[in-house]
Amino acid sequence: MEPSTRSRRSRLPWRTLLAVAGGLSLFLAFPEHDLTGLAVGGPAALALAVRGQGVRAGLWLGLVTGLAFFVPLLSWTGIYVGSFPWLALAVSQALFLALLGALTAVVSRLPLWPLWAAALWVADEAVRGRFPFGGFPWGRLGFSQTDGPLLALAAYGGVPLVSFAVALTGTLLAAAVLALLRARNAANDPAGARRTAPRRALQAVAAALAVPLVGGLAWLPLSGGSLTAGGPTATVAVIQGDVPRVGLDFNAQRRAVLDNHVQQTLRLAEDVAAGRTAQPDVVLWPENSSDIDPYRNDDAAAQIQRAADAVGAPVLVGAVVQGPGEFISNTAIVWSPEDGPGDTYVKRHPVPFAEYVPARDFFRLFSEKVDLVRRDFAAGEEVGVLDIGGIRIGDLICFEVVYDGLLRDVVDGGAGMLVVQTNNATFGHTDESAQQLAMSRVRAVEVGRTVAVAATSGISAIVAPDGTVVRSSELFEPDVFVEEIAQRDDRTVAQRLGAAPEWLLTAVGLGAALWALGRRRGRAAA
Repeated sequence: MEPSTRSRRSRLPWRTLLAVAGGLSLFLAFPEHDLTGLAVGGPAALALAVRGQGVRAGLWLGLVTGLAFFVPLLSWTGIYVGSFPWLALAVSQALFLALLGALTAVVSRLPLWPLWAAALWVADEAVRGRFPFGGFPWGRLGFSQTDGPLLALAAYGGVPLVSFAVALTGTLLAAAVLALLRARNAANDPAGARRTAPRRALQAVAAALAVPLVGGLAWLPLSGGSLTAGGPTATVAVIQGDVPRVGLDFNAQRRAVLDNHVQQTLRLAEDVAAGRTAQPDVVLWPENSSDIDPYRNDDAAAQIQRAADAVGAPVLVGAVVQGPGEFISNTAIVWSPEDGPGDTYVKRHPVPFAEYVPARDFFRLFSEKVDLVRRDFAAGEEVGVLDIGGIRIGDLICFEVVYDGLLRDVVDGGAGMLVVQTNNATFGHTDESAQQLAMSRVRAVEVGRTVAVAATSGISAIVAPDGTVVRSSELFEPDVFVEEIAQRDDRTVAQRLGAAPEWLLTAVGLGAALWALGRRRGRAAA
């Protein structure tokens, strides 16, 4: 074994500890901990850990970072179904970071390596958000930045640009650490090294600080965060009816869930009649507010109609509808006092293993929990833009808020505000609801629109276009919000650019990796 190889392996234990620290730093940046500044610690620690290492060491260190991050971040997925689905999902996501670690090790010997390493984070998230089964882009670096200077960058390049800024700050900090170490060791070097090492260290520190400075300056051209600025306003009511009990059987009392939302709407109607609350133009109910198909159950339809008549405004109902064929559909229904059920939106991206089970017979070999999903949900085909109460809303159902393409589609379709209908009762009192709300906050800045989150059991919220949470509910408590919300038609730079920033940064990162591999082959052949 060559001395250099022995030296690298002898350093692997402390590099592994550094990778663990990086993963935990990422975890603490997300809700409920909300230490957003720690997000840069993940890319910084991984960059330091893999610097100068081979591909195999990079795979290991990336995997360790991923496990330290995703295992605690996704713990809510196993709250009622056991540890196997939770750990299987966490490991599958950590494997993407293993690949990231290997590629980061490859580019770490290139000039300007912090830039290439940061671009690889975007490339990794781009792949993870699409494969397999449509991807699971939970835990992207950009979604951690609900506060601070980097959030503004979402308006210019979406979540990919925010992720890149987080990663670049981290990799530049790693470069600064290395430069400072070289400066400390330069005391015994020739005079030239003593002079240049401190200067390079200062340059690296300045570069790391420049990224959040640019983010801070990015806020200047953005419009204010007022709910009522930027367009004609509409009065929007959000209903959180709550559920009888938490857990997977939250909807075992489906009629009780429906009744809860009807009763909260009737109370709202009483407040409107008494002059205590403004008359809403539209009332938003959450996902699963009626798991009784109102097209087939006359009693459920009558109760929804009763609520709409009482409040004198159309209600956006989240319903489970039978069909097509053997499938069921997660459907948003516009229910007006005059005409009853009208326009609908069917969820376009059902969640694998939660709303449908791909290759059911195969995955049953690993866990019988797959059969908790008794019937598969069908995927809708139409974009979620609905005309309701004289406004056009962009509807995203539950986890759809995490997918960039679905967001762009509704804004391109003319949505003046966004609505996220969600049901988080199956995750109990965990961080899942707060993590999902954080995504809505970043999305509000990305498209410059208010986001109304209607949750069955919480957290419901009104998020202003600057990402500020104006109103929010508690978990498992009924609540009602009524707010004036501007219906905007302007388009942010991010919306105009679409997926271009992500593809460009992905190409930069992968191109650098190919460049580095080509250099290695060239040296080996020489």
